[in-house]
Amino acid sequence: MTQDRRGGGRRGKAGRSGGGIAQLPWQHVENPYPPMQLLDEERMERLHDTSMRILSELGIRVMSERVMDLFASAGAIVDREEKTIRIDESLVNEALRAVPYSFTLTSRNPEKQVHLGGNSLVFGLVAGPPNVHDRINGRRQGNLADYQNFIKLAHHFNAIHIIGNQVVAPMELPANSRHLDTYHANLTLSDLSFHCTAIGRARAMDGINMMAIARGISVEEMRASPGVTTIISINSPRLFDDAMAEGLIAMAEHGQPVTVTPFTLMGAMTPVTLAAALCQQNAEALFGVVLTQLVNPGTPVMYGAFTSNVDMKSGAPAFGTPENAKANIIAGQLARRYNLPYRTSNANASNVVDLQAAYETEMATWGAVLGGANLIYHAAGWLEGGLTASYEKLVLDVEILQNMMEFLRPLPFQEEDLGFEAIKSVPAGGHFFGAEHTMSRYTTAFYQPMLSNWQNHGAWEEAGGKDALERATELWQQALHDYEEPMMDPAIREELDAYVARRREEIAANPEG
Repeated sequence: MTQDRRGGGRRGKAGRSGGGIAQLPWQHVENPYPPMQLLDEERMERLHDTSMRILSELGIRVMSERVMDLFASAGAIVDREEKTIRIDESLVNEALRAVPYSFTLTSRNPEKQVHLGGNSLVFGLVAGPPNVHDRINGRRQGNLADYQNFIKLAHHFNAIHIIGNQVVAPMELPANSRHLDTYHANLTLSDLSFHCTAIGRARAMDGINMMAIARGISVEEMRASPGVTTIISINSPRLFDDAMAEGLIAMAEHGQPVTVTPFTLMGAMTPVTLAAALCQQNAEALFGVVLTQLVNPGTPVMYGAFTSNVDMKSGAPAFGTPENAKANIIAGQLARRYNLPYRTSNANASNVVDLQAAYETEMATWGAVLGGANLIYHAAGWLEGGLTASYEKLVLDVEILQNMMEFLRPLPFQEEDLGFEAIKSVPAGGHFFGAEHTMSRYTTAFYQPMLSNWQNHGAWEEAGGKDALERATELWQQALHDYEEPMMDPAIREELDAYVARRREEIAANPEG
């Protein structure tokens, strides 16, 4: 196969001028502002030192003999009876020297390539919920039809740059082969890069192979030009399971980026203090980073952070809290200390799309952006602490993301922008509605929201008096109506379909493979 057979994609109606939902065009987002620093150098050093003590004195428990072999060969202290690996700072530093400070993911549409690192900012679709909800059909178990709808919405809304790992689990399909259906939907219904499922080697390899087919290149060629990525979770506190290890190893062997993300909730999976949680998170993340470099030096890695707290009255997870926002910012400081791209999230704990969902998401988004995030995972559609993917929440989140994109857009400051002549042209006590300066800019002067309604009360009532939730329902329905499937070379589609059919038969014959 050659590059000439690479599958492209055409813009949906939303990306065009004229009809459809008014939205910002597809764009590479950059954060031009210096990241916020919550900790000074002395506290950062203490945090780092405590993390190193966790790794060298307490260690990480692993369930994989292969991982133990890799670390033993590198000089780590491996207790095979206790399944615990202890590493010192020199091994961490050696690994960090090999990791790229940034990398690029290329999907089947090269125009939608995403850059991760530096001041780039990428927004991802929700990933992992077992349930789905919308105002029309209510809350229900995840299924393939809804999964496909979410991929269509991700393709339609330009603020979503990358697809997460199983946006919503299609529960009606066999657990050991449903990833084939979700990868197929990702590649045929959108032209975005996506996160592979890294529970075991086979699922990761299927994602790598299918993206290579969709791009019209070999797996070997994709080593130099990654197309998929994954999230590797640590089972906090300090446990690294066998399936995740095999997924990480498969991705690293093939040069595909890995994000190592401890999921830590203060008071449950870490001590109750934020400082302690960050020390543990840091140790766990760095352990995964070291493993990627033991497998394949130079493998792209992201520093992942997902630290929040629990409700101490019930034990339920809480997101979008002040503590969560602080954790997002300090984790960014840690990622920059190690010269690693940074992934975090903007989660919320609300059970419905309401005020709580909005302000918790907004709080977490600001923490992520101020912390210098390169990837905000779960950025669109997350609800109910990650148990539900919501259609209306996706629309609300796209509005939040677009507002953030406009906030990050550099401020024009040319002579005309300073407007002295415009001010001079209007007499004291006058107005600027009809001024030439206004008339030449009024269509593009300000961000135009797709969800907010700025009518006065009378006009709003006359138009039906719909609140934001009702408007969000109409918007996702319109987006699905306007959606256009991206073009794919028929030969590539045939090869992709054949791969899925073959792998489905192989998995049926060997459920473990």
